[in-house]
Order: sequence, then C-alpha cells, then structure tokens
Amino acid sequence: MNGAELRVEMLREAYAQGWFPMTVDEDDNEVDWFQPYERCLFPIEGIRVSKSLRKTLKSEQFEVTFDQAFDEVMWACRRPDDNWITADFVRIYGDAHRMGWRHSCEVWQGGELVGGTYGIALGGAFFAESMFHRVTDASKVALFHMVETCRAKGFVLFDAQILNPHLASLGAYTVSNLAYMRMLKDALRLRTEWSA
Repeated sequence: MNGAELRVEMLREAYAQGWFPMTVDEDDNEVDWFQPYERCLFPIEGIRVSKSLRKTLKSEQFEVTFDQAFDEVMWACRRPDDNWITADFVRIYGDAHRMGWRHSCEVWQGGELVGGTYGIALGGAFFAESMFHRVTDASKVALFHMVETCRAKGFVLFDAQILNPHLASLGAYTVSNLAYMRMLKDALRLRTEWSA
C-alpha cells in the first residue's frame, strides 16, 4: 500500500490490521502506512489530570461538542509546515466521518473553535489522530472528553499511535506491537454506536 493514494475504503482494512497512514509528499498525495514497534495508548479509564487541568475542567470556561465541526478540527490540526494532513486527507477522512465511524471533539470559547481532537472508531477501538489548541489547555480538554466519552460508549482501547513527552505527561504509555495486535483483535469484536 505504501506510495498509493489514500482511499476511504482502505482506511477500515488498514486500521483493523494495526496500520495508520501519513502523507509522504504533499504535492502528489502519496501515502505511506506505518505500524510502529511500540504503540502508544491511553488508559480507557481516563487521562492524567493535573491540578491546573482539573481547575480548568471545573471552570466551565469552555463548551465541548462532538461531531459538530469535523473538517474544521482536521484543518486546525495541520502544522505550519511539514504536514501529513493534506487536503486529500481532510476530504477522505471527512467521507469516513459522514459514514459514521470518524469522530471529532470540539472545544469552544465565546463561540470560537479553540481546541479539538479527532479519530477513527472501529469496534471497541478508538484511533486518535491529532489534536490542536488555540488557548491554553483546550486540546487537553478535548482529549479528556474524548477518552471519557469513548469509555462511556463501551470502547476498551484508545490508541494514540506514537508516544511523545506531551502524551506521556497526560498518562499515555506504550505496549509492544505484538501486545497491541492482541488487544486490537479483542477490541474489534465489540460494537459501539460510534463504530457504524
């Protein structure tokens, strides 16, 4: 599949086999598929909530919604340069969203979108893709609510792909690819209202 253009019908099969895509060349939309030796997961029981984040969550300064601005969240997750989220990604993943198995969490402040995250839902597994913030803690608020909602809907696996220091500070951990594939196989046997 490496080097091929991304197609929506490829997504289910790839994610179910433990692969995730990234655009290699933004100009020609060629995609490579990745399956790291170690997989980053969040405990489905919830992310690590610091004192400052707990204060933010209790402050009710943000409004949180789901699946209200999917494309906008994806566009906002793009980096200033060296992007793997291309216009083609937004289109294809938007198609998956409209089919009912791609979901976003939006964080609003004063009617403005200030944070969010999105991912794919298959069976009892949620594959988080990216997140963004425009004000302090907005992405953490989105992640907190996404994990909480996934657990409430019956998900048992919350995949964050590749560990970095920021994710680790929020309670993410790694498992071997072999262990991940066993967990994924069990999770895919389940069904939730989000994994249409």
